[in-house]
Amino acid sequence: MSNHTEAEKRFEQLHELEQELIFERFSRSDALAAGLKAIEVGESYADPIAVEITMDDLTVFRHLTEGTGTVNEEWLERKRNSVELTKMSSLRFKTELEINGETLEDRVPDPERYAAGGGGFPIVLKDKGMIGAICVSGLPDDVDDHQIAIDALRYVKSQM
Repeated sequence: MSNHTEAEKRFEQLHELEQELIFERFSRSDALAAGLKAIEVGESYADPIAVEITMDDLTVFRHLTEGTGTVNEEWLERKRNSVELTKMSSLRFKTELEINGETLEDRVPDPERYAAGGGGFPIVLKDKGMIGAICVSGLPDDVDDHQIAIDALRYVKSQM
């Protein structure tokens, strides 16, 4: 299978995951539960993580575990900016760039403010569309950052 075909398959899988995680409702209490779950899941990794959840342009959860710092804050912002711009996960955005043979510089006005890599995921309501994002930063593999966000959202959805 060519890399292009693999990327297209990955893109579709990421899109399906976003569809799976559309919510009927999502409150600030749900954001707190998701954030705490992300921190809990992150404890199973050797490296520290930072987690941020935004809703309606307001940061409703943010925690940086011991060992994280301003670099992680910057990555949270860059991932959030990518999700807000594209209305898709930052990992799907990275995959889209790969499929199209583009770089971040080709797509965004200020590449230093965006990230094409895993860890940012949209929070979407069925009847309203995207209302926010959950972002995770800190692990060496951005796919692991992405997975923590997924695990946190799946947990919240399972509790509804």
